[in-house]
Amino acid sequence: MKLIDTHCHLYSEEFKDDIDSVIERARAEGVTKFYLPAIDSSCLQAMLNLEAKYPNECVAMMGLHPCYVKVNYKDELKLVEEQLAKRSFAAVGEIGLDFYWDKTFVNEQYEAFEQQMQWALERHLPIVIHTRNAMQETINRVKPFAVKGLKGIFHCFSGSYESAKQVTDLGFLLGIGGVITYKNAGLPEAIVNIPLEYLVLETDAPYLTPIPFRGKRNECSYLKYIVEKLAEVKNMSFVELAAITSTNAEKLFMPKFGLNKLQR
Repeated sequence: MKLIDTHCHLYSEEFKDDIDSVIERARAEGVTKFYLPAIDSSCLQAMLNLEAKYPNECVAMMGLHPCYVKVNYKDELKLVEEQLAKRSFAAVGEIGLDFYWDKTFVNEQYEAFEQQMQWALERHLPIVIHTRNAMQETINRVKPFAVKGLKGIFHCFSGSYESAKQVTDLGFLLGIGGVITYKNAGLPEAIVNIPLEYLVLETDAPYLTPIPFRGKRNECSYLKYIVEKLAEVKNMSFVELAAITSTNAEKLFMPKFGLNKLQR
């Protein structure tokens, strides 16, 4: 049995003192791949260092997170473009729209999102989307790119069935994380009728820790609690769900990454 964590920030400060133990615990639970989403220039070197340390397990993405689209966003986008031209990445991410914390740079967020989707399309890479308080706006911006063949994941999906259906109708996947274990979250009801081919697993470590560890630092070994709950929702075995979601992740990431990796 293998599990794939499609979204975890293992390069963050929260793991600097025990990253080796964190990865070892995850391995013991069957986690074989850790996909690392970029945030902005401040995290780039730490992310690349971790990938270099665990080249067969940690896989980097490249992108500018919407919460970090600020006054200097053009400089940040330039760095993203340079990195995408310099070497291969598994995906462009995490990118998207976030209108929860601050709406000062809404127009700039739209610009950065669309530019990065275009780069992904040109490079035949999937995207990993962060959206908060902007689900419909995000779906609307993705549609014209999806028509052209862009694929990806709506990371940390926590929307309604109607939103989930719109996302999957575009051919995009839903990243299912710790939220599915939260009481009254509504996520089980939203995805119970979504076909399994559109679901992948993630922790978003160190954030969104699943029950029974909510309130503590999240880590990739806790992916099993997400699988257990999702298997319950889908009325299937843990092993079967692990296999299907891992295959879904491999279909999205591996062909592109495998081809690009040869170009390094």
